[in-house]
This record gives sequence, C-alpha cells and structure tokens, in this order.
Amino acid sequence: MDSDSRKSPNRFLFACLSLKSHPRFPPSTSKAPPPPSNSPLLRSLPMGADRISAVILDLDGTLLDTERATGGILEEFLARHGKALDAAMEEKRLGKMHKESAAAIVQDYGLPMTPDEFSEAIMPLFQERWPQAKALPGVNRLIKHLHNHGIPLALASNSIRKHIEMKISYQQGWKESFSVILGGDDVSHGKPSPDIFLEAAKRLGVDISKCLVIEDSLVGVRGAKAAGAEVVAIPSVQGQDENYSIANCLLHTLLEFQPELWGLPAFEDGLQSALPIEPLFIRGLGGEVVSYDGFSKIDITAATILNRPY
Repeated sequence: MDSDSRKSPNRFLFACLSLKSHPRFPPSTSKAPPPPSNSPLLRSLPMGADRISAVILDLDGTLLDTERATGGILEEFLARHGKALDAAMEEKRLGKMHKESAAAIVQDYGLPMTPDEFSEAIMPLFQERWPQAKALPGVNRLIKHLHNHGIPLALASNSIRKHIEMKISYQQGWKESFSVILGGDDVSHGKPSPDIFLEAAKRLGVDISKCLVIEDSLVGVRGAKAAGAEVVAIPSVQGQDENYSIANCLLHTLLEFQPELWGLPAFEDGLQSALPIEPLFIRGLGGEVVSYDGFSKIDITAATILNRPY
C-alpha cells in the first residue's frame, strides 16, 4: 500500500447510509457520526421490514476470486502470439459476456484467429484453474445465513451457464443454496441490459423492486438499477467509487454487509462486534490468519467464525 493510502484509510472504504457504526469505528456505546451529507456515495436505504424478499448475486469478483486463481493466463496466451497485455483495456472488459469479450480480445490485439478459435484455445486453461478459486471474504457466511433463513437466492452472471455450474461445483453447499442459476446464454442480452435480473426475479417469483442485487462490476450495477432492483456494489476496481454512485450501497467486502438494513434477518454470529475494521483477506487458521491494512487487528474469534466449514 502506498503512503497516500495510509494517510487516507477511507480511500478504499465505502459506506452505506445508516446511523449504525462505521465499519472503521470500534464498537462503542455511543453512536458514530453519520457519513457526510455531501458524500456522493450515500444513497437512501430501503425502509420497512418487508422491503427485500430475495437476493440476486453475481459470481466472478463478487462471490469467487476467479481473477486471482486465473491471473496470468491471458497475458501468457498473448505473449505466445507476440502481444502484450493492456491492463486498461482489460479493465474495460470486466463483467462483459463471454462472446463479447472473446471478440473484443481478438480484435483489440489483432490475434490471427476467430473468436471461437480463441475461446477453444484459452478456455481449457481457465477451467484448469477454477478449482483453485476461493470464496471472497464474507461470502460463505452470507450464502449460508440467507439460505438457512429461507431467503430465495439467485445467481446471475454474464458467464456461460455451464461454466457457472463448473465453478460453483468446487464450492461446498453453493449449488443447493441457489433456487435460480442464470448465465449470459440464458437471456437475449447480457449485462448491462436488465434482462438477466428481470428473468431471475421472474423465476424466483418475486417482484424485481423487492430484490437486492449484489455486484462487483459497473456493467452489473447498471443492469440491476435499470431493472429496478436495489443494489449493493463491492467494486472490483479500487479508486472508481464515483462510477458506482448509482448503487444504493457501496462496500469494501461482504464482511461489512448488514442484512437488517434491508429487512433481512441479521447475522447471529457477532462478527461485526469482533471485527472493528475490514481485513483485506482471511486465511485458514493453519497459516496466515489475516492480511491487514495497517490500522488495526482482528479478534481471533472472528477468524474462527469465518473459517468454519460451510
């Protein structure tokens, strides 16, 4: 982390509009001050206990850290064809449908192949790495909690559905937790079109206005808002908070998510009182427990809770 980040710890921290304690404030008997009224990140949260009836989640970058598991594959593939990866170009492709992304890569890098040939050559390399993809912080806790409380869950991703099913097959308890699983090939238009969210709500039997969508990509956030859903954004690209300002809520990770703010059952594990600030990553107790941002430490109880088997 650079020196500017340490001087401004809130640079990478996003908050929902609430009078509850800010995630960086330790638990206290007094209320933390509300976020600044002129903050562009603040959006009114739903009121009323019956506001949200179902939750729709994205997969890559929201639930699964597939980027870390598959990092370097495209760069190595391009290098074999004498091309260098353009990070800015790849950032713009985040959340795009598979066919769109493949066509853009072939065109942008001038690869001597068709998009289909590119997909056939590179997809096996990605599939080999998918078993290594880990759930992002707070994900297993949230999925298990909502499923145990009977909250309808849908998985809506721009990925091809058979690829989605392959990815989640390596995550214990995930497949049976989702009532609906939709891929980009299940709808006419992928994100940022609202189609996939509207279809997910339809299959869940819930009006889209009573659905909460959790997304990491800007195309996903735009699609969910266009559909008429409430949106929690967990940006996968740091430093672009202004671009996500259409979301109802911005978070650093799902460990900061407070279900009760949306009329959903609150967590019972007491993690928020044990975790005064958000760690960047949590590992099993056999090795490194947590990687900090340099401002505080995590109670060992919290690490134990987070690493229980699903």
